[in-house]
Amino acid sequence: MAKQKRDAEATKAKILASAITLFSKNGFDATTGDDIAKESGFNKALIYYYFKNKAGLYGSVMSTLFDSIYKEVIDSKKCCDSATAELRAFIETYAGYAQKQPYFPALLLRELSDSGTHLPEMMFESMRRLFVLLSDILRKGEEEGVFKKSIPMVLHFMIVGTLNLLVTTQQLRAKAAKEDTQIDTCSDCPMDEIAEYIFTTIKTALEVK
Repeated sequence: MAKQKRDAEATKAKILASAITLFSKNGFDATTGDDIAKESGFNKALIYYYFKNKAGLYGSVMSTLFDSIYKEVIDSKKCCDSATAELRAFIETYAGYAQKQPYFPALLLRELSDSGTHLPEMMFESMRRLFVLLSDILRKGEEEGVFKKSIPMVLHFMIVGTLNLLVTTQQLRAKAAKEDTQIDTCSDCPMDEIAEYIFTTIKTALEVK
């Protein structure tokens, strides 16, 4: 029984990994059950046994990714002793996750460009949870007297929007850098350096002088 459970989990994980690759590359509408079956090596009957249908699989893909980044951000805050440290942790953790899971920013931006057409409720709730985490950090900073009053939604999009675009445009920026060496596209910038720059810029703007 334990072996069957492990095999089932491994099968589901492989299907999810294949679906993430295809959905991020082609989008929901252009990805077929046959595509997923070919990519994963499992037949459609087995795929839909675990995930019911393509929409169910897509929902599992997005919830898995969002749950993972949410947990990482929560865990990163546990060792922080101030709002400033929590802000750094939020930015660094999101940056690290986006680099580690480059399909996540691609999927998120693709879904947002469609106004959450395929997963409106799940997308809203998942994004809301991340936004609430940042809002709480900013509110804590105000209470500590280290942050000015801000517009959390704007700062949220400044952080996650910038990181998502930097990850998804990496190849494009690298190509542009080769074609015109006079333009600094930050194609070789390490992600931790980018995260530090974003943190320092936002912290400076928020700091109470």
